Amino acid sequence: MKNNWRQKLHLEPKSGWLNDPNGLSWFNGCYHVYFQYAPDDPCGDGDKCWGHWCSTDMLRWTYTGTVLVPDIPEDRNGVYSGSGIAADDMLHLFYTGNVKEDGDHDYVTSGRGANVITVTTSDGHNMSEKKVVLRNQDYPDYCSCHVRDPKVWKDGNIYRMVLGARTLSNEGCVLMYKSSDLNSWEYDHVLGIPDMGYMWECPDFFTIGSHSYLSVSPQGLAHEEMRFQNVYSSGYFRADGELTDFTEWDCGFDFYAPQTFETPDGRRILIGWMGIGDIPYTNPTVELGWQHCLTVPREVTAAKDGSLLQLPVREMRKLRRENRDLENGMTTPLPFELVADTDKEFTLNIGGYLTMSFVDGVFTLRFTDDNASGGRTVRKAALSDCKELLLLADTSSIEVYLNGGEKVLSTRFYPSDTEVKLEFSGMSGILYELDALEVKLDEQ
Repeated sequence: MKNNWRQKLHLEPKSGWLNDPNGLSWFNGCYHVYFQYAPDDPCGDGDKCWGHWCSTDMLRWTYTGTVLVPDIPEDRNGVYSGSGIAADDMLHLFYTGNVKEDGDHDYVTSGRGANVITVTTSDGHNMSEKKVVLRNQDYPDYCSCHVRDPKVWKDGNIYRMVLGARTLSNEGCVLMYKSSDLNSWEYDHVLGIPDMGYMWECPDFFTIGSHSYLSVSPQGLAHEEMRFQNVYSSGYFRADGELTDFTEWDCGFDFYAPQTFETPDGRRILIGWMGIGDIPYTNPTVELGWQHCLTVPREVTAAKDGSLLQLPVREMRKLRRENRDLENGMTTPLPFELVADTDKEFTLNIGGYLTMSFVDGVFTLRFTDDNASGGRTVRKAALSDCKELLLLADTSSIEVYLNGGEKVLSTRFYPSDTEVKLEFSGMSGILYELDALEVKLDEQ
């Protein structure tokens, strides 16, 4: 039954280890999704590279292979995370070249090189020579050696870059740079607030409507019952002036390092790593030679109060096949999509593997089968009420969207069968059986 864990809705590597999504962009008629990749080992050992998928519709994907590898002195210990921007008929990619010096170092205050490196490509997978545009000496002197994950965008006639950083006093922040040509970069200013962890990874800055937002993945937040339940967290600030109102993107077990980009029709799309580093639970696909996946692409919109909502991209609806009214005790094959209206309180049991419930203002996702959980236990989210549930279930993962994406919870799970029984109370709706994404290798 283990081979049934190969997913049908989520992008995952054929072999090896996947983590952060990188270089998300629309260029030359295609969506481009790069990802940090250790092709030789499902536990992440070996060279850290970038793999690449492309698609014209976010449903039919072509994998073109490993497109960036550590092959110069400035990235010899890894091609780390970064971003992409289309300009001058080229796709410009920026990433952190990781260097670890020999010697007695802690690799926080000394011994680590964090180089911002850029390449260009005209087709998404054949790369130019690498050019180093920022080195450690180009960062403020209050920074540690942990500066990484460049995100680049255009703001009027100026290009801007945000970098995640850790200060020497162990405070997370982001560094802002600016450029007129994508090659020469000048430090602009820093953004940060106290007591929000020791390192801010994978920053992203974007605007929706009249509001600006800074997304970061902070490490070192104190865990709470309803917030920051994972080893590391990911969320966004309102950034219209000072940073305010930090909100987590996803309250589930498996979500980190999201990145966004804009589609040709102006939608803001988010994709996250459906995993986290240093987790206390496991993914049994390691035994089969691969580990981790990306979330489905999500449309991000702003509510009236400026908070952000997430839902699967509308293109995913084209995968809907048969549909049935929800009936208590019904059996359905994986994958499926469930769209339901819910009562003041509700419960849902999926195959005896995990339960979902909303009681007294708390949504709870709880595993009831140790074999399916890989060590995952319970996650919670606070809501004033919960009237809508959208559930996207793949062969070994689940994404839960509450109240039109007000709260989202993502988790891996490893069922022993390809069908699950649904038992519930307090809801009514429709269940859709889903076709699979088309994912193929590039035949070039």
